[in-house]
Amino acid sequence: MGCKLGNVIDAVQEIVPSEFVEDWDNSGMQLGDPDWQVERIWVALDPLPEVISAACQRDVDLVITHHPLIFKPLTAIDVSTLEGFVIQQALDHHVAIYSAHTNLDRIKDGVNDVLASRVGLCNTTSLSSDVVSGNPGFGRIGNLVRPTPLAVLVNNLKQVLDIAHVKVSGNLDMIVKTVAVCSGSGSSMVRSFFDAGADVFISGDLKYHDARNFEFARKALIDIGHFASEHLIVESFAERLNRHFHSKGLILAVEPYMFEKDPFVII
Repeated sequence: MGCKLGNVIDAVQEIVPSEFVEDWDNSGMQLGDPDWQVERIWVALDPLPEVISAACQRDVDLVITHHPLIFKPLTAIDVSTLEGFVIQQALDHHVAIYSAHTNLDRIKDGVNDVLASRVGLCNTTSLSSDVVSGNPGFGRIGNLVRPTPLAVLVNNLKQVLDIAHVKVSGNLDMIVKTVAVCSGSGSSMVRSFFDAGADVFISGDLKYHDARNFEFARKALIDIGHFASEHLIVESFAERLNRHFHSKGLILAVEPYMFEKDPFVII
């Protein structure tokens, strides 16, 4: 039962190709040995100490996260830091860590497609201009099934994403037909939003001056938060990996880790 970590990573990268990773990103194996044996896998959003601690206690061999553990080069492994603590834990218990970040954002049925589907968009296309064959690019734009007041769209979003609060800029009575989404931090896609001509932009980590530009253009933005825009991929990606491994005859158990919380609390 199970197989070597290197073979598991090869199978994962058939879904999330490494060539779709942005130059500034550090997706891929974060920690481990290609010869380590893997049987049980968790999928999580972040390589947090509590995630890795739980994985160590439950005999998980590999944790696949969306966000990389090592984003910028480390000058030292200091176990009093989050990264150093996680590295020590994982090495002590032979828990490998692999991350699929910008490649999982880009691919078909990746983070942006799952977000667009949850919003209720149809006839979606890429929001970014760097689309190449097999690589849909960042963000999605599509139509709502029926024109909807912004206030209703906001309330629907809160329900389907199971969040209590969002930040909104725009006329709550405006009728929305076309919506653009971008998972994670969306400020870099604001120019693409205006070029595409959508009514509303849904993303996370949007800025004050972004809101002022939307206000001037009489468009709307909905900041659902970084966590809410991406955590929905955890369960979806785990299911997809299970199907993919099964189709290849790999006997691996993949489970979503569903206990992460948004680090921000609105009081």
